Amino acid sequence: MDHDLVVRQQMTERYLLDELDPEARDEFEEHFFDCPDCASDVRACALFVEHGKVALARESEPVPGCLPASAPVPPQAGWFAGLRGMLRPAFAVPLMAVLLAVIGYQNLVTYPQMQQALNRPQVLPWTQVNVGTYGSEGPVVATRAGEGFLLFVRIPPEGGYTHYQADLYNPAGKLESSFTIPAVAGQDQWPVRIAGANRPAGGYTLSVHGITAAGESKEVGRASFELQIQK
Repeated sequence: MDHDLVVRQQMTERYLLDELDPEARDEFEEHFFDCPDCASDVRACALFVEHGKVALARESEPVPGCLPASAPVPPQAGWFAGLRGMLRPAFAVPLMAVLLAVIGYQNLVTYPQMQQALNRPQVLPWTQVNVGTYGSEGPVVATRAGEGFLLFVRIPPEGGYTHYQADLYNPAGKLESSFTIPAVAGQDQWPVRIAGANRPAGGYTLSVHGITAAGESKEVGRASFELQIQK
């Protein structure tokens, strides 16, 4: 199901009001499991409904002796049954007004800010590390706490490998992360982004193994660098 179609036909609101036919409901459920925007809208409404249940329960407690006993209502299974009860005409209009306000805020404020952050260029700290025959001096990369950085990894050009497996070890010698580097003919340097994390300062080691088409692994070399944490 196309996301633009969901927005144009207001399928999120119609789903919550149980106005979709079974086939459209199934298609929408398959869609919002893979669509972060629609999933966020459904979760926001469900959370609002849960809080609304508590508030309405407090306001609608009957006064003993003032109201006649009502016929028992057969129980309905699932959270959606409770949602349908909350979305009856008496509550649907104010509930949908709040929901649309939440969706509007996300579309007008939250998502544009996220998109702007993604489009804003970011210059990361970087250093070059040489694996094997390219030298053994440990370069220094300085970052702020929790900030990521770039490694330009130089690997000796050897044939027979389909890709490389690189393992990053922290100063205590513990494996911190692993990543794959493609083996490209004529290329001996690859930029690798190390994601931000709360890691300690000190000496780090990068161990690189070449992987053949048959799955055999051979250590190509190691490289080290010094990580400094700026305050």
